[in-house]
Amino acid sequence: MTTYEPTGAEGAADAGYDAVVLAGGAARRLGGADKPGVRVGGRALLDRVLAACADAGTTVVVAEPRPTARPVAWTRESPPGGGPVAALYAGLRHTAAQDVVVLSADLPFLTEETVRRLLTALRTSGAEGVLLTDADGRDQPLVAAYRRTALRRELTMLNGAASRVGSTAGGGLTGLPLRRLTAGLDLTRVPDPVASFDCDTWDDIATARARIREHGHVLDEWITAVKGELGIDLDVDTGVLLDLARDAAHGVARPAAPLTTFLVGYAAARSGGGPEAVAEASRKAAALALRWADEAADAKPDAAPDATPDTSRPDAG
Repeated sequence: MTTYEPTGAEGAADAGYDAVVLAGGAARRLGGADKPGVRVGGRALLDRVLAACADAGTTVVVAEPRPTARPVAWTRESPPGGGPVAALYAGLRHTAAQDVVVLSADLPFLTEETVRRLLTALRTSGAEGVLLTDADGRDQPLVAAYRRTALRRELTMLNGAASRVGSTAGGGLTGLPLRRLTAGLDLTRVPDPVASFDCDTWDDIATARARIREHGHVLDEWITAVKGELGIDLDVDTGVLLDLARDAAHGVARPAAPLTTFLVGYAAARSGGGPEAVAEASRKAAALALRWADEAADAKPDAAPDATPDTSRPDAG
């Protein structure tokens, strides 16, 4: 078994790739629930996976079409419910890039960084595929990057004849386990117990939801969820906004914190939006909050006023 170690050639991940997301399973261990639509951290599992491969040239989801946070292509294995190998066969037909990222739709902790790491390993290792391994060291072939030609070769062999690669049937692949596909590939492994975590049971869902709400994750998860809900694609310096909220709360009043950050966002939008507009509006509001605090400090007398009239003053009386 080959294990990939980073070489520093991370720029290799910049080349184009396509993505195939398998989202049509029966979810029997979830009682037949709509697993891709189950929400973790306020976002559907499928949308979380689609966000991680957002820069793919083509993203194909193998499942019945449904609303998603971003546009994708849809297809289905024939017959429906034919299993992961048949689904991958159906999805691969709609790709063209040399490298293909293959993902399941139940990965709550998958990130763009994970996808880049897989692609970098694929392009620098010379392997035909790179997949993650989980906390127990088991292969996760649906969190992986493959060379498209290698996948086509193995799928053709499994399906019985090269002449059937152009067919939509793929009947010879129905019910086959993924290990039958990966057994013929030269693979490299990347250990990652977090990104490879998938949600097969309700206990897995509960674990994912609890981890996302831990202190080290909750803020980023919440911001990402809000941006997705509002249709905002904007990366800003959250530290600047938090500092602004702190200064407004301390120097003015506690309710000034959320109101000020709202006004900053509104002002930035009127200025054309973008991180620069947010930063400029934040700078102005923060400076105002500091001036407000300084003025309040200057207004406080050093001692309580003397109630006794000052008879030495000409206007005393």
